[in-house]
Amino acid sequence: MAEKTAGTQTILSIDLETYSSVDLGKCGVYKYCESEDFEILLFAYAFDDEEVQIIDMACGEELPQEIIDAIESPDIIKAAWNAQFERTCLSRYLGHQLFPDFWRCSMVHAASLSLPLSLKEAAKALKTGEQKDRAGEALIRKFSVPKVNKNTGAVKRTCPKDDPEGWQMFKDYCLQDVRTERDIHKKIERFPMPDTEWDFYHMDQRINDRGVLIDMELVEQAITCDLTLSDEMSKRAYELTGLENPNSVSQLKMWLEERGIDAPSLGKKEVAALITELDKNSVDQEALDMLKLRLQMAKSSVKKYQAAERAACKDGRARGLFQFNGANRTGRWSGRLIQLQNLPQNHIDTLDEARDLVKMGCFELLSMFYGNTPDILSQLIRTMLIPKPGCEFRIADYSAVEARVLAWEAGEQWRLDAFRDGKDIYCESASQMFHVPVVKHGINGDLRQKGKVAELACGYQGGAGALISMGALDMGLKESELQGLIDDWREANPAIVKYWWDVEKAATETVKTHEDTEVGRIRFEFYGNALWMVLPSGRKLAYLSPKLQPNRFGRMSLTFMGVGTNNKWSRQETYGGKLVENATQAIARDLLAEAMLRIEKAGYDIVGSVHDEVIVEAPIGVGSVEELCSLMSESPKWCPDLLLNAAGYSGQYYFKD
Repeated sequence: MAEKTAGTQTILSIDLETYSSVDLGKCGVYKYCESEDFEILLFAYAFDDEEVQIIDMACGEELPQEIIDAIESPDIIKAAWNAQFERTCLSRYLGHQLFPDFWRCSMVHAASLSLPLSLKEAAKALKTGEQKDRAGEALIRKFSVPKVNKNTGAVKRTCPKDDPEGWQMFKDYCLQDVRTERDIHKKIERFPMPDTEWDFYHMDQRINDRGVLIDMELVEQAITCDLTLSDEMSKRAYELTGLENPNSVSQLKMWLEERGIDAPSLGKKEVAALITELDKNSVDQEALDMLKLRLQMAKSSVKKYQAAERAACKDGRARGLFQFNGANRTGRWSGRLIQLQNLPQNHIDTLDEARDLVKMGCFELLSMFYGNTPDILSQLIRTMLIPKPGCEFRIADYSAVEARVLAWEAGEQWRLDAFRDGKDIYCESASQMFHVPVVKHGINGDLRQKGKVAELACGYQGGAGALISMGALDMGLKESELQGLIDDWREANPAIVKYWWDVEKAATETVKTHEDTEVGRIRFEFYGNALWMVLPSGRKLAYLSPKLQPNRFGRMSLTFMGVGTNNKWSRQETYGGKLVENATQAIARDLLAEAMLRIEKAGYDIVGSVHDEVIVEAPIGVGSVEELCSLMSESPKWCPDLLLNAAGYSGQYYFKD
């Protein structure tokens, strides 16, 4: 290792190739490393810009003491693409947990610039000199993944001696990964992540390392219940229809058509609408029963339970459930493995009783008391997350944080007044829209629902399509009413509407002139062939290779290179409302991240965050929900006038209060 000049820090770039019989994609790296047959096959590394070296551990080579010392040293930064993998694997190899504080993740850094999370795709987007070799994927399947005989269950693996030529190619591939990662780092190091962002990343890694306890008894019984129910429902569906496969969409459509029932789609919403229609006429009871059965079968929630079962480590805790900077553009957390950012809500008041019935295997009683068993299993998904013995969960959730941030950004005074006075924003919105007092469960209370759907859909320049996607039609609104609702909302929120256009104009002006522009609480800058949205916290959102191009409506619009809905690197179009959505959600994320750091520094063990909610595992009698909510509600220095509020509760399992 070459000597460093004063004031600089050595970076050790690392890439590993490993073997384990546990499925990495389905179970996550923590459980992957727990396998008794886990081993590190290859260790490629380089100090700073030195030549990349490789240690062939599968063939008996050992890590030199110099490398072990560097891995353990707080004075050397360890860098890797998806560094959580390398750090967790090396923790297993060394026999103790490596703390994340001295690690940097190039993937997280790239994600902060809205680049792809895949090393291969990020290298393509950046056009680095070193590109990831496609042949490497086949080599990983050959040497790192066991082959299982489907008939006998026998496991076979390919060793270096079985294919010396292929093994040499695998070593070259591992070396190339370090070079590619290092090339990416060189490209993006001129756009560094702020130190506070690395603090948030290290906190995220501590949360992922800690994991959350899974109620395995509930999980196993829920899976058994679902399988039993699926068999019963499939048998009943066969009896009703006589079809070879009643789960087949094409077969069921044909069966319905033969009975004079037109069903262009058998999606959940369409089936529910069809049931309502048939229920009114009560003409074909068999078709009605079959459609109700299909709706129940579609409600099956066993996948989340199975994901939890796969991810749970030997101590019953599921780890690695969160991806820092996982949400493109805004930098919000995204879910992994169980996908906790996408959980069904619970609505029943008797969660304790329902959980007990499932855990005791009393499936018939469950069906007798609740009727729709798949729906109950769905509502119990959150409750499979439990605190360890002697502890309880404390959950704190921001109250209408996006609505508060949007009003603060745009300076919509009546909304700010409503939040200051603790009023119901849906009632206040409806009151502003329809010019009458609206009270929840009181005078003009029926208008609150219209205020709610307008709030959810219209804040970011949404039209009729946004209202429909938010469930406007399901709430009883007619399609002919939607444009009027949009117009009413926009008329009631002139500052927000003006803010959309001002933000779009400012961003466009900066792309045209490369001069900084400021609008509301945010600023736009142009450098490094990128448009940068500077948030109040100082964090910047990147819009790479921006251009002004005519859109399908014939007007000039702002475009940039980014990850599209198909996960491909392509040119994207944006507009005022979308830019405001990016800003608002990114600011809300910054608020949450700072609150989580305060909560951690106060001594609480965070086990997860879901949207705008924090879950902590706390010893019973130590601290309080009130303290947690107070920590959440504290406004950072960069927004002292932003009014925040959080509500919380405690319990022996996770649920939506």
